[in-house]
This record gives sequence, structure tokens and C-alpha cells, in this order.
Amino acid sequence: MISFTMPDIPTIRPAPLVVKLGGAALEDQMDCSALWTALSALHRAEPGGLVVVHGGGSIVDQRLARLGLTSERQEGIRITTPEQVAEVVATLAGLVNTRVVGLLQGAGAPAVGLTLTDGFLAAVARSTRFAFDPGCVGEVIGGRADLAETLLGAGFMPAIASVGVGPGGQLLNINADEAAAGIAAVLNARALILLTDVDGVRDASGSLLERLSTHDVDGLIASGAIYNGMIPKVRGAVEAATVSGAPTAIASWHDAANVAALARGEGTGT
Repeated sequence: MISFTMPDIPTIRPAPLVVKLGGAALEDQMDCSALWTALSALHRAEPGGLVVVHGGGSIVDQRLARLGLTSERQEGIRITTPEQVAEVVATLAGLVNTRVVGLLQGAGAPAVGLTLTDGFLAAVARSTRFAFDPGCVGEVIGGRADLAETLLGAGFMPAIASVGVGPGGQLLNINADEAAAGIAAVLNARALILLTDVDGVRDASGSLLERLSTHDVDGLIASGAIYNGMIPKVRGAVEAATVSGAPTAIASWHDAANVAALARGEGTGT
């Protein structure tokens, strides 16, 4: 009788859904209670699970102001000086991330707090993509999906703060929209949803745009229809869709039911 051993066949997990949360959604916990419940339910419903990436700009502004430091932004990017970066990282990775994990767990989600650097999730380096010097600001240049896939496979929900450590141990602040786009690419996400204070991208006349191409984005930025914090958000959406092939939506966090609809390819947004 001939016996043989079957080779190990790697398990292919369903692709996760990546959702980015902005700072305003983290401040007003009462208004957002339905959002945390919706995200918890979405994590259970998604075959590949849910990954949350968060910023916390307004909370960082408050912390810096207490120290007498001024917050400055250009093209929606926080100018992060060497004297500010430690406080930015401490606030996002500590205060904000712990709050996000607690709120998600309170809604029944088995959330686990992480930064971009944990488990080599995202390799980051100081950004050179801007025409101005943003200071200690990074960008995602690669990463490994192992840790996130292990957590998702065990039923946990990764909640990732948009800060990391670059070459030589340099602390870096990464725009949360760009961080979410990078994570979506690393995880080969099923889709990316960027939740913000508005219901999508609007043109110069104020009409909501259901779809955007790279060409459309460049024109809207040049015309001034897309400005400030919407610039990195839209560029992040284009990057995520291009690099990962994941459909990407920009929508409001105010309507929790709309978040679940967007995950189904329905709902309102851009």
C-alpha cells in the first residue's frame, strides 16, 4: 500500500473591507453611537471582516493648543514639525486609538488597536510627494498583510492609527486618508470607504458627483472645486482604486445606515 502526504494548501481568505474614520466622527460620541453599532454589525456580516483606519486631526489640534503649539495645514496636510511629531503620535496612537477601540468594543466589535508599524503592517518613509515641506509626514511605501490577516482570521477587527516609524526610527504622521489607501493596497481590500463630514465630492456648482476619474480629480483641484482636506481624501481614493483595484467611496459618517449600503455597492456618496 502506497501512502503519501498531501501538501499544505494555503487558505485564501476573503478580502476585507477597509473603512477610514475622520477626527470629527471621534469627537461627538453621542451622535456617532449608531455608527459604532453599524461598523460592528458590518464586521460580522463581511466574509473578510472589517479594518478601521483612523485619524483624529481636531483632537490633535486641541492637544497641541494646550502646549502653545500652532496647527498649520497646507493642501489639507498637517505640517508636522519635529517639536510636534511626538505629541501627534502620542495622541493618535494612545488617546485616540484607545478611544476608538473602546467605542467599537462597546458596540460589540472585537477591536484590536494598532499603528501602521505594528507587525510590519505598513512600511512608511518620509514623504517627498509634496511641492512643500510637510515636516515629519510619511507615506505608505509597502507592507505585509500577515498580522491583519491573522487577526481577521481569528474574528478580530484591526483598528489602525495613522502613525508609524520610518527608517532610523523616525516618528512619522501619515494623513489618515492616505494611510487607509495604503492599507487597502497592502490587504488587497474588497473596497475602501472614506467617511468624512460631508456626503461626497461636489463640483463647482455644488452638485454631488456620483463618480470621479483621475482626470476629473485633477481638473476639480485645479479649478478650486476640491480644496483643503478634500484634496488628500480624493487623491487617496484615486490611489487606492489604482493600486489595489478596490472600488473606493467617499461618503458621510452621519448616516450609519448609508455605511452598510455603501458596503453593498449601494448608498449615496462619490
